[in-house]
Order: sequence, then structure tokens, then C-alpha cells
Amino acid sequence: MPSVSPEFDYEAALAACAAGEQAAMQRLYAQEGGRLLGVVQRIVRDRALAEDIVHDACVNIWTRAASFDSARGSARGWIYSIARNLALNAVRDGAREVEMDDDTAAALDARASLEAWHDTADAFAWRDSAGRIGPCLEQLEPVRRNCILHAYVDGLSHGEIARRLEAPLGTVKAWIRRSLAALRECIG
Repeated sequence: MPSVSPEFDYEAALAACAAGEQAAMQRLYAQEGGRLLGVVQRIVRDRALAEDIVHDACVNIWTRAASFDSARGSARGWIYSIARNLALNAVRDGAREVEMDDDTAAALDARASLEAWHDTADAFAWRDSAGRIGPCLEQLEPVRRNCILHAYVDGLSHGEIARRLEAPLGTVKAWIRRSLAALRECIG
């Protein structure tokens, strides 16, 4: 999978999409389509459904490109948030129920989750594109880091994270809230 091109201008591509330039959407898809599919597939755990969601995300990106506001975040982050939110909605709406046996759930303990994140980070050149978030994540306690990763990489709900970690739901919510605050402070 190709790495992120440092010279690709996501904001310009979105502006061109907003102006109706189809070639801009094609360039954007060529740049990010494979990584978007990987992120979405990790959340929904079904390739065909993930492909449909990425298609829908591209349609949304195309039709909503004019609503992108660089003051609220990066263009690339905006693109991924659209795809991620569609994937989470598909899971929450019951588009696909994923059942996991006890052995599989036990295998995804804190250490395995961190190792999976490192593998994902390498596979998607995440460390190169994540900016300051990678080192900030590694500063968190493992259980708190894993809560964040389960929520934002695996797409699990707070209840699913609590069951997976065998921790009270309120504790998981507090860990996530405090971890997000620590990440905001670290990133500055």
C-alpha cells in the first residue's frame, strides 16, 4: 500500500470537489481510498460492507466538500471522520452484528491491542501522518490507551470496551474522558 504523499494538498482537493471538479475526487480517492477501506473494514469487519461505506463516504465528501472548515481541523481528518462515522452508524444501526467467541475476545487483551495498533500504524503509515498523536498515545497508561484505541480504531462502544476489559462502564467512560483530555494537552 502506498504511503501518504507529503505533497498532496487535501484542502485544495476538497475545494476543487466543492467547485465540481470530478478529477479532484478521483485524485482524492486514489490518494486515500485504500486506507479509508482499511479503517472502515476494521470497524465493520466485513469487506463488502466496508466497500459500500467507502463509496457512500466518497459521495458525502463530494457533496459536502464546500462545508469543510479548515479552522475546525485538517482536511484529511475531515475525510476520515466522514468514513469513520458512516462505519460506526452502520454497526450501531445493526447493519452487521459481529459475534465474537470468548477465546477471541480474550486474545484481544491490552497487550494485543497495542501490538495491533503498532501493526496498523505501520501498515497505514500512521506514524508518518499522525503527527504528534502517536507519542502522546504512548504516554498514556496501557489500559487508558487501549480504551482510546478500542473506541477510535476498533469502533467499539463504551459498553463493548467495558465488557472486553472486564471493567465497570463508568470507569471506562472516565478513562476515555481523561485520556482524551491528556491527549489534547499533549498535542497542545
